[in-house]
Amino acid sequence: MKKKKHEPHVAHYVTMSIFLVEGSLDRALTFIRELPIEPTAAFWKALLGACRMHKNMELGAYAAERVFELDPSDSGPHVLLSNIYASARRWGDVSKVRKMMKDSGVKKEPACSWVEIENTVHTFMSNDDAHLQRDEIHRKWEEISGKIKEMGYVPDTSHVLLFVDEHEREVKLQYHSEKLALAFALLNTPPSSTIRIKKNIRVCGDCHSAIKFASKVVDREIIVRDTNRFHHFRDGSCSCGDYW
Repeated sequence: MKKKKHEPHVAHYVTMSIFLVEGSLDRALTFIRELPIEPTAAFWKALLGACRMHKNMELGAYAAERVFELDPSDSGPHVLLSNIYASARRWGDVSKVRKMMKDSGVKKEPACSWVEIENTVHTFMSNDDAHLQRDEIHRKWEEISGKIKEMGYVPDTSHVLLFVDEHEREVKLQYHSEKLALAFALLNTPPSSTIRIKKNIRVCGDCHSAIKFASKVVDREIIVRDTNRFHHFRDGSCSCGDYW
């Protein structure tokens, strides 16, 4: 039976989300295949993200291929697939994905995060040292980082797509743009206020985990808007249920 090319109904996304939150990746795949409509790239991207979370490399590669067919210009899925391979130390496959991006002309947009305070927008890049408060910002994040590690946070170095030693990978993780933006906001906003951060690409999995812990440490609501959704962090958890 030929599938209709209609827009998915909200119920389709809700059902899909339930499967992903439960970790039922095979059920999610069956659900996508049995949809009465042509599944959009959004379904395959959601499944790919869940495969990254559950380290399901085979299904992740399959979902990524479907995304590449439907939305070939989006660099996000390429990065997610690279992360899946990197977490398995499949460096040859990481290189293949990078070559695929180069051959297809797909470029990874440089990640940046920003916060607005008193009508001024402050923008941060990864490992940013250009801000006037850079020393205070770095010290603040190092303070937060120490506290969240005591609570159980473990840096996920698979998000560093470089073949370097573990210590260097962890160092590179510590100064991602959203972490610097958070540290800056903590330094420059009232203690009880909500922190709002925006990011131009998908928030990285390690930063997502770190900000969850941080929301509990600083007892603040932290809202991060990335290209996929709003993330409402509070008391150590996120509104997305760790799937985005």
